[in-house]
Amino acid sequence: MEIERIVIKIGSNVLTRPDGMLDITRMSAIVDQVAELRQAGKEVILVSSGAVASGRGELRDMPGATKLDALSARQLFSAVGQAKLINRYYELFREHVIHCGQVLATKENFACRGHYLNQQHCMAAMLAHGVIPIVNENDTVSVTELMFTDNDELSGLIATMMNADRLIILSNIDGLYTGDPADPASELIPRVEPGQDPSDFIAASKSTHGRGGMVSKCRISRRVAAEGIEVIVANGKREHVIPALVGLGASPVPHTVFVASPKAASGVKKWIAHSDAFAKGNLCINRGAAEAIARGASLLAVGITSVDGDFDSDDIVTVAVENGPVIAWGKCSFGSAEARGLIGRPGERPVIHADYLFVDPTFSGID
Repeated sequence: MEIERIVIKIGSNVLTRPDGMLDITRMSAIVDQVAELRQAGKEVILVSSGAVASGRGELRDMPGATKLDALSARQLFSAVGQAKLINRYYELFREHVIHCGQVLATKENFACRGHYLNQQHCMAAMLAHGVIPIVNENDTVSVTELMFTDNDELSGLIATMMNADRLIILSNIDGLYTGDPADPASELIPRVEPGQDPSDFIAASKSTHGRGGMVSKCRISRRVAAEGIEVIVANGKREHVIPALVGLGASPVPHTVFVASPKAASGVKKWIAHSDAFAKGNLCINRGAAEAIARGASLLAVGITSVDGDFDSDDIVTVAVENGPVIAWGKCSFGSAEARGLIGRPGERPVIHADYLFVDPTFSGID
């Protein structure tokens, strides 16, 4: 029997007190719940925020700390806080005789296929030896253009990279609502089916201590679910929430589940699906080519109408319909100069082979 693999993302508002400091009591409760999952035979990967909050608490009395600019404060607090955070996790898990290890990631780790596979191998080795990977963005070196949108994005990348069965995103509300959660008229959305888009209902506000919000959670959750991984959004401050979400709790808890699509993408396509932030250029295609790739065909030069950007062969590019949206991402077989010379030409080898082309699952063709 295969072991269920679960990625759990713990948001800043779960691990942070109202004063912005780390909530050690909540952190301890989450570790207890993860230990319960491990006892039930499940593999767990944690994607944990909290480094900045931990560092802020450690350095709150340091002269001049409050006068730092936002980037310097983030780097300083995370450098100190990440060491404190992982040490706290280490001590808490050791009480359950469980080992944990630190994995710090930047967007560059996912942009290059070789780096991606190295990180995947490292985490697979940790799981194989009973070590819980605790993943966080490396805030000490990440600057604005290299930052993940938030840890929701990072957790989605980790879930797909590690072929997880389930991604649990813990926030400070019970899930997605049909309006502002603070409005008594709003209702919890318990289930989002493949292809369903509930984003019109979601308030665009971001969390107090984190960079993300429900719009981000919805976008990431839809994409991960489309790749065959169930996603659950729930309130991490509810007691015993994690075991309850995986069927180990005595009673259910409110949540939103994004139902996994039965069509699971290949490993390389899962990588490509999340590499839109690393795209070096764009290929504009005609309606016929768009219909063809939606049916699973390779992208041929005859269907390309323009090439934008400066990229090399094997770089990731986006694919957009003429005067329309981006519908796919892929690893281009040609550099930009050569691709421009092939525009509209029949009989050439694929510009993007179907094996390296991920088409947006919400795109079903041109109306």
